[in-house]
Amino acid sequence: MLNIAVLISGGGTNLQALIDNTKNGYINGEIKIVISNRKDAYGLMRAEKAGIEALYINPLEFTTQEEYNSKILEELEKRNVKLVVLAGYLKILSKEFIEKYRDRIINIHPSLLPDFGGKGYYGEKVHKAVLESGIKTTGATVHFVDEGTDTGEIILQETVEIREDDTVESLKARVLEVEHRLLVEAVGMLCK
Repeated sequence: MLNIAVLISGGGTNLQALIDNTKNGYINGEIKIVISNRKDAYGLMRAEKAGIEALYINPLEFTTQEEYNSKILEELEKRNVKLVVLAGYLKILSKEFIEKYRDRIINIHPSLLPDFGGKGYYGEKVHKAVLESGIKTTGATVHFVDEGTDTGEIILQETVEIREDDTVESLKARVLEVEHRLLVEAVGMLCK
């Protein structure tokens, strides 16, 4: 059984999908800790409700991004974490962090990378850009994390058709359903 850490910045719906699928045995792993850079992230409550340790680490208490990342690494090492899942985590990881967990950090992104990925493309901004572009399909991608932003090797992708009447909210909801499924599948594969 693989020890997993999940890093979040928000509501944690992808986290909830992981919690549900570790509890039902689909994922052969245990979420040891959920860490957020935001004190008000609802995902921390989801973790606590599931009996998982939830930790808020305030990035403003550290002089540099490297110091902040070192604190997270320290917490992961204490729990013998082998897989790090970024589930709506909106901070950039340091080079040291990525080197320490190379090929063991994955991220979920709400588009078909490499399209609509990179700096500035997160959350609703992705869906807004997708709709403004006039393309007919979008989707979600699970990928390994490397030193770039959304540039790591792709693990899984799934497309979502764009409807003529789509709004940012309606598209986001359909892509999120795919994100939940893809992230669970990817973590399940990596825990075998």
